[in-house]
Amino acid sequence: MEYPREITVIQATTILISTIIGVGLLALPLFAVRSADTGAPLLTLFGIGIASTGLGLITFLGIRHPRKSIILYGEDILGKWLSRVPNLVIILFFAILTGLTSREFGAVVITAILKQTPLEVTVIVMLILAALSTRNDMNVFAYIHNFYVPFILAPALIIVALSLKNANSLYLLPILGNEPGSYLIGGLTIAALFQGSFIFTMIIPFMRHPRKAVKASIWGMVIAGGLYLLIVIATVAVFGPGEITNLLWPTLELARTTSIPGNLLQRLDIVFLSVWVIAVFTTLFSSYMFTVHSISQMAGLRDHKMLSFFILPIVFIIAMIPQNILHLYDVIEIFGRLGLILTIGYPMLLVSVDLVKKKVKKSGSIKA
Repeated sequence: MEYPREITVIQATTILISTIIGVGLLALPLFAVRSADTGAPLLTLFGIGIASTGLGLITFLGIRHPRKSIILYGEDILGKWLSRVPNLVIILFFAILTGLTSREFGAVVITAILKQTPLEVTVIVMLILAALSTRNDMNVFAYIHNFYVPFILAPALIIVALSLKNANSLYLLPILGNEPGSYLIGGLTIAALFQGSFIFTMIIPFMRHPRKAVKASIWGMVIAGGLYLLIVIATVAVFGPGEITNLLWPTLELARTTSIPGNLLQRLDIVFLSVWVIAVFTTLFSSYMFTVHSISQMAGLRDHKMLSFFILPIVFIIAMIPQNILHLYDVIEIFGRLGLILTIGYPMLLVSVDLVKKKVKKSGSIKA
């Protein structure tokens, strides 16, 4: 299938940034502190490194197969029938990820903003908005992400910068933390928050210059990962690891305790929640688009638009399965770590098989 090459490097970068920065922003410091205590910033950096490995693998594959997404070049590398199982699992994974993201969004909204609104209403509204948006082509998809990125990054960075006036550097010591034995599990949990970057395999075939995907992936991970790292540093430095373990959404509490000099705004949590809603939408939009686009490719359809509302009831049912917010976060942590087998392990398998096939083919042609 030949795709229109319309996406620029800047657009590809902004898609990565706005997809990675999403619903996990609120609970990120809690996940990091639970595993590494004062070593939360270092653990976050470790998680970013794991996530970067996965992004590097799919970027490498995308450059080697610039006209196809992972659904199609997986068939070329493993064979059409052998690749069906991992392709179906990937699609199911992102459908579940979309459902869990919308459920977490709904839980935060009814807890912090619209306390009298039923959970189902907030979830279905966000899913309908994402479904409507996915009926556009990939060029509009890129423009939407490109438009929203400044509204996500600028306020978040301002809040982090202003919060540092209340920071206590002693809360960040020792740097390695008091429980270094939990680094692996904690690092995998943090890396799972970056799994949205897997949609880059869908973006590369639409890029004007696929070989520049490396540049886009580096900048995307540096900016999104840098913001996550700054938020963890600021949150731990302000509250301390002991207090963070008692907070469900430490980043939201950080915004509540931050004010603009001159008392123009004494609390920035409303501003932050507005930014967070935008970030959730762009993340949900990406995972929903990846799901319907991948299904259309597997089915050999020319267009994914007819599938936009077809999967909506399925995703909504998935979103309603967790019993409460605590159960939801337990599911997200376990499901996220297992998902790394797909988002990192599967590309690693494809790279290995692809390189071996190329080597065998090259040695065969030399003998001939």
